[in-house]
Amino acid sequence: MKKLMTGNEAIARGAYEAGVKYASAYPGTPSTEILENIALYKGDIKAEWATNEKVALEAVAGASIAGARSVASMKHVGLNVAADPLFTIAYTGVNGGLVIITADEPGQHSSQNEQDNRNYAKSSKIPMLEPSTSQEAKDMFKEAFEISEEFDTPVLYRLTTRLCHSKGIVECEERKEVGIKEYVKNASKYVTVPANSRLLRIKVEERMNKLAEFSDVTELNYMELNDTKIGVIASGMCVNFAKEVFEKNASYLKLGFTFPMPDEKIKEFASKVDKIYVIEENDKFIEDHVKSLGVECHGKDVFPAYGEMTPDVIRKAVYGKTFESLETDEELLVPRPPTFCSGCPHRGLFYELGKRKDVVITGDIGCYTLGFAEPYNAMDCVVCMGASLGSGHGAQQVFNMVEGNKKRVVGVLGDSTFFHTGINGLLDVIYNKGNSISIILDNRITGMTGHQENPGSGYTLQGEVTTEVSIEAVVRACGVKNVRVVNPNNLEEVNEVLDWAFDLDEASVIITRWPCALKKFSPQDIEEFNKPFTNKCKIEEDLCIGCKKCTRTGCPAISYDKSIKKATIDRNQCLGCEICSQVCPKEAIVKEVR
Repeated sequence: MKKLMTGNEAIARGAYEAGVKYASAYPGTPSTEILENIALYKGDIKAEWATNEKVALEAVAGASIAGARSVASMKHVGLNVAADPLFTIAYTGVNGGLVIITADEPGQHSSQNEQDNRNYAKSSKIPMLEPSTSQEAKDMFKEAFEISEEFDTPVLYRLTTRLCHSKGIVECEERKEVGIKEYVKNASKYVTVPANSRLLRIKVEERMNKLAEFSDVTELNYMELNDTKIGVIASGMCVNFAKEVFEKNASYLKLGFTFPMPDEKIKEFASKVDKIYVIEENDKFIEDHVKSLGVECHGKDVFPAYGEMTPDVIRKAVYGKTFESLETDEELLVPRPPTFCSGCPHRGLFYELGKRKDVVITGDIGCYTLGFAEPYNAMDCVVCMGASLGSGHGAQQVFNMVEGNKKRVVGVLGDSTFFHTGINGLLDVIYNKGNSISIILDNRITGMTGHQENPGSGYTLQGEVTTEVSIEAVVRACGVKNVRVVNPNNLEEVNEVLDWAFDLDEASVIITRWPCALKKFSPQDIEEFNKPFTNKCKIEEDLCIGCKKCTRTGCPAISYDKSIKKATIDRNQCLGCEICSQVCPKEAIVKEVR
């Protein structure tokens, strides 16, 4: 059976065919759809959203020790969060096969940095595989579990955005029922006290030697000999990019098993070609190793050190130019920066917060990061997932040292981010007697990555009703005395609660509770939350004075018509949240009567 699949969908199919029993992840582009598609194999695989990537990998490690083939999936920065268990399970090894997916993002399409997670394989001393097509994504994923169990090791499975989201034909096969291996108590293997770990460390080196031998004989690394004037060494999507440029005018050493690398195969390939290009995205991971073998090659001396190595980039680097294309006068283009959706519950909070003086706002990773931009200008820094409350506390402690200081720090993060790692930051605020203000934007779902469930949504990934964790109860359990819950669409309420928090000289938490504007399409909460949005807003033209105050709320449904010098509302976009009507000085914006 053949299907057209993205790389993410193909990996999910590979998990099914490989006999995987347990999968855990935290959503993050470009990896999100992997677990979402694994979850569709409901009767065969238990798939769960974890509170963060560290917990996901810890859960998968436990499942592996218990005897099941297991997989943890995350985007590249997620592996930073999961690095602690990663380096330890590299010592303990596995029982059931264990594969860790890292979805890297050259080009930073939706990420705060552009790191190269191939380095994690090298530093943690575990094998790594890199597929190039959807078909390989499925087939090599199955192979990864065989390698994991044969060599008693977790395996790093590295993807990039282009592979995750591009589609290809995939030949599907039947599921292999591996079964759950017997669990045998073995403290010397799984209890990593120093006495045990020192012995495990020796085994890691012995394993690496065996894996190096395997790398030279596995068919995951192979040569394609064509014209031998140019030789290309590459892995992952860079293989496809290179072939689009050079076609049959070059020979290729395609690396699918990229750590440890196949030394003898690299030397053999070098002996067959005149000039070698190492084409890879981000770090000189392959290039440095090739040079360490005494093989001359061109890499980052020719190609950029960052971004994607797309065919255009390769052509320009090698030949000095790329294909002719239509030129666009950028001055004629209408700027379309990303913004909050119409009816977004974050708009009211940032609209009011951005007007406050002597405020430093520490932000986080989520849709609400857009609060930094016009017209709100309501965010001063973003570090990483869950950092807002902790970095806000540190900044406030410093400001408190300055005599006569009036600056107050506000940390802002979403509900899913709070559960991810934000709780730790809040505990730090309370434990160290901080007085920063923390705002948790509870939009009832994990919004930015596409509406994944979280501990506060009341549902599991596979649709089961579960305990809905109360953010308010968790906050109070952390020791916060000053807690308020408000409707962010009510600007008067927002301003009143901000005044309340700023007047306090101790820690406070504000929870803004209203669902994501797109949640109107979700089966749950429709009745409760869509009633207020039944009637949309409209502008009474005879009352509008064209002051543009409503446009400064940043709502994409509102625009200014220069021909009539009045504001207009696009009915197709409006959700009737009434933020605009609350800022209109002439009460010209009203609800439709239907």
